[in-house]
Amino acid sequence: MDDLETLALDTRLALRSAAHRLTGEFHGVFGPETIELFLTSSYDQFAGRATVGHFLPLLAERFARQRLRALAKVEGRSSNGLPIVLFLCVHNAGRSQMALGWFNHLAGDRAVAWSGGSEPGLEVNPSAVEAMAEVGIDITAEFPKPWTEEIVRAADVVVTMGCGDACPIFPGKRYLDWELADPEGKGVEAVRPIRDEIGDRVRGLLAELDVVVPS
Repeated sequence: MDDLETLALDTRLALRSAAHRLTGEFHGVFGPETIELFLTSSYDQFAGRATVGHFLPLLAERFARQRLRALAKVEGRSSNGLPIVLFLCVHNAGRSQMALGWFNHLAGDRAVAWSGGSEPGLEVNPSAVEAMAEVGIDITAEFPKPWTEEIVRAADVVVTMGCGDACPIFPGKRYLDWELADPEGKGVEAVRPIRDEIGDRVRGLLAELDVVVPS
């Protein structure tokens, strides 16, 4: 990451506040140096994206928090015992975001889901956002992000959606490949059937994981 002193004052303050919050959350799990490394490297993941602008520190904090939780599980430092599912596609803008939305909506706090892309886009597909809103699921707070090694290793199930050889493969991990139409460039009318198929697949996966879904 660029030297903090080269960044705007509000960005510097936001990143320092984020580091302080993460240090408190992971006290006794990771030291300040590790937390700062993950925060700054997460910031770098989004720094070249003009569309996120002033939200960069917030996105960096959210992504760093996810990565630190993943690393804590991988290293046996912390785990709540909940199953973790990772949804991966190319741009993390359509299919994997809708799957994440369905999963969080149906599973609540009974399981954990993350998403990522091999080539993250700039924003979540507006048609996917609109289609999910039609079924009462708000994914406007989500953002395209990459996968990282600790996130993949922490997942119990990795669901791939069209990223082919670009999707990470680790021996011994459970993988599912969902063949789904790509919503990129499609209007909401064409995205609705994709949305519904993803919803059905997520329900089936939750049943396999013995996660109770409210009727």
